[in-house]
Formats: sequence, C-alpha cells, structure tokens
Amino acid sequence: MPITPATTTQSPSNGTADAILLELVDENGVTIGTAEKVAAHQPPGQLHRAFSVFLFDEHGRLLLQRRALGKYHSPGVWSNTCCGHPYPGEAPFAAAARRTFEELGVSPSLLAEAGTVRYNHPDPVSGLVEQEYNHLFVGMVQSPLRPDPEEVHETAFVTPAELTERHAKDTFSAWFMTVLDAARPAMKELTGPSAGW
Repeated sequence: MPITPATTTQSPSNGTADAILLELVDENGVTIGTAEKVAAHQPPGQLHRAFSVFLFDEHGRLLLQRRALGKYHSPGVWSNTCCGHPYPGEAPFAAAARRTFEELGVSPSLLAEAGTVRYNHPDPVSGLVEQEYNHLFVGMVQSPLRPDPEEVHETAFVTPAELTERHAKDTFSAWFMTVLDAARPAMKELTGPSAGW
C-alpha cells in the first residue's frame, strides 16, 4: 500500500510543493477517485475517507490531544487521540496506526475497528468543511507519549466526567462529538462498565 512520496503529486499552484492526495468515496465508502487535501475541504467539501482513533490508558481514561496552533485546519482545539486521512490505497487501519505514531510518538498496544460514521461539519473559524466517511478505531496506549510539536500542542488523559467538564469550557473540533458518540459502543466494550464510557 502506498505510504511514500508515490502518493503525492506536484502542486499545480507553484510546481514545487508536494500535494497530499485524499481518497474520494461515495455514500457507501466505495473509492471513486482522489483529490488534493485542501481542495477536498473547500466548501461545500468533497466526501473523502478519514479515520479517528480513541486510545485509553490502563485506568480507562481517554487520551485527548489539543491540535498544534500552526495547523491549517482547526488549530489549537481539543479533539480525539488522533485523526486523519489514509493515503489513496492505504488501509484505514494502517493509516490510523501510522498517524498515531507520527503525531504522538507511540504505537497502540491494541487497536480495533469500531465502525464508521458519515458526517458533514463546516468549521466556522476556517470556513473549511469536513465532509467525511470516517473509520473509527479504539485501542490502548501503554508507552510514554512523545508528541510531535508540529502536530500536537498538548495532551490529556480524561475520565468521562473530566471530559464533560473540559468540553463545557474548552473549544473542541467540529467533528469531535459525532465521532465520540459513534465510537461509544466500542469504547464501552474495550474499557468495561466501571470506566463509565
């Protein structure tokens, strides 16, 4: 599966920068083509494949990340452990594991599929649109985090009560509650009833 520069093309804007391609899909998640990443997020948005990861520690606490302040989309907001887009032809599971390591410097000790969710979330700040067919994953993290500061501003492990408190006072990504609610059944199965998810 291509996860190298073979998945990039020359940017038409200046002919020198590599453009990241996303996999466009239909409403059933079937691949129908590719589009450049930023172009796919311009209004009204093009439906594309994405993934969201929810990792937990041994106490059943969810790992959140606050996105780096320099990110082009939703900078400085809190979100789930990791999210992103597979390269064209890359399996969502492989992309989720790859990006978790790239962003947080750890490999999940367990990672399992948790379904899919389709949504359309405009970002009121940037004007970009998340028109995504999102593959969900839950898992465990047992190694010390080594976040990439270009990707992650800060991290926090939270209980359900702490998440509710934080969500009431801090800004979260437009897609966070949608992916969280869709992943809840798998989160409960993974962490057990005592964790409260």
